[in-house]
Amino acid sequence: MNESLVPAVPSGTTDPPRAEPSPQPLTAVPVDPGRADRPLSAQRVIPLRRPGRWITSALALVLVAQITHGLATNPFYQWDRFQYWFVRPVITHGLVVTLEVTAYSAVLGLVGGVLLALARLSRSPVLRVTSWIYIWLFRSVPLIVVLLFLYNFSALYRTVSVGVPFGPAFLHVDESKLATDIVVAVVGLSLNEAAYAAEVVRAGILSVDQGQHEASAALGLPRHYQFARIVFPQALRAIVPSYVNQLIGLVKSTSLVFYVSLLDLFGSVQSMGSTYPGDIVPLLLVATVWYVILTSVISVVQFYVERHYSRGALRTLPPTPLQRLRSGLSALRARVQRETAL
Repeated sequence: MNESLVPAVPSGTTDPPRAEPSPQPLTAVPVDPGRADRPLSAQRVIPLRRPGRWITSALALVLVAQITHGLATNPFYQWDRFQYWFVRPVITHGLVVTLEVTAYSAVLGLVGGVLLALARLSRSPVLRVTSWIYIWLFRSVPLIVVLLFLYNFSALYRTVSVGVPFGPAFLHVDESKLATDIVVAVVGLSLNEAAYAAEVVRAGILSVDQGQHEASAALGLPRHYQFARIVFPQALRAIVPSYVNQLIGLVKSTSLVFYVSLLDLFGSVQSMGSTYPGDIVPLLLVATVWYVILTSVISVVQFYVERHYSRGALRTLPPTPLQRLRSGLSALRARVQRETAL
C-alpha cells in the first residue's frame, strides 16, 4: 500500500493541516543608474519644500530693509547731531545716575521681595496679612504717585523719630536733610519693586517640588539652611526669567525720577531738549539707544545666569552664542566638503 504524502495530524487535534502559502514572484524595482553605485551615506536627502516659510522670510527681509533705509536716509533724524550728543558729559552723567539708581533699587527690591515672599508663606497670620496688604497697596498705586508722595514727605513729617509708640522717642532725624533726590528715587523704586519681586519669588519657591522640602526636613537641617542651600537655588530657575523682566522694567522706570528733580538719562535728555529744541529728535534717539544697550546687557547676563542654574535640571546645557557659531561653521564646512566629494 502507498504511504500518504499528507503530514500526520498530531493526536488530540481535529484541525486539518494548513497548506503553506506559495511564494509571490519578485518584481524588479527600477534603480537610478546614477545613484546605484553610490553608498547610502553619500546619497543626498532632498528636504520638503516650504513655500510659506520662504514667502514670510522674504516679507520680513523687505520690511527690515525698508525700516533701515528710512532710518539711514531720512534727514529728520539728524544723525550728525545724534553722534554729537551720544557721549556728551551731560548724557554720560545722567547715564551714571540711571545705573546707580537701578543697581540700588534692584538689590533692595529683591531683598525686600524675598522677605515679603517668606512672610506670605509664613505660618504666622500677622506676617501673612501684613505682607499681603503691602503687596496689594504698592501694586495698586502708580509709581509716579509714590515718587511724588515721597518727594513731598517733608511737608507731612518734619522729623522722623524712632522710639516707643505713643511714648518717648530715642532717635530724631531731620527728614529734609535725609531725603535727598537720589534717596527719594531709590526708596520709591525699591518699595515699588519689592511688591512685584515678592510675587515672583513666591512663585519660584512654590515651584520647587514638595519632596525637596520634605527631604531636607527629614535630614534634620535648620530651616534657614534648607531655604538657603536647597530650596532657593532650585527656585532661582523659575525666579530669574521673571525677575529679569522686572529688572528691565526697572531700568525704564528710572525715567520717572526726572519728576523728583533727579537728572538721570531721560532727565538729561529732557533738559537738553528744552535748551536746544531743534535737537529733540536726536536726543530722544540717544536715550533710546542707551536704554537698548542697557537692556541688551541685562539680557546677556540673564542667559548665563539661567544657564548656570539649569545645571542638574537639563541633560545638556544650552549652547552659548560662541558655541552656536562654532557648530554652525563646522556644519557649513562639513556640508561644503560633502558637496565637493559628490
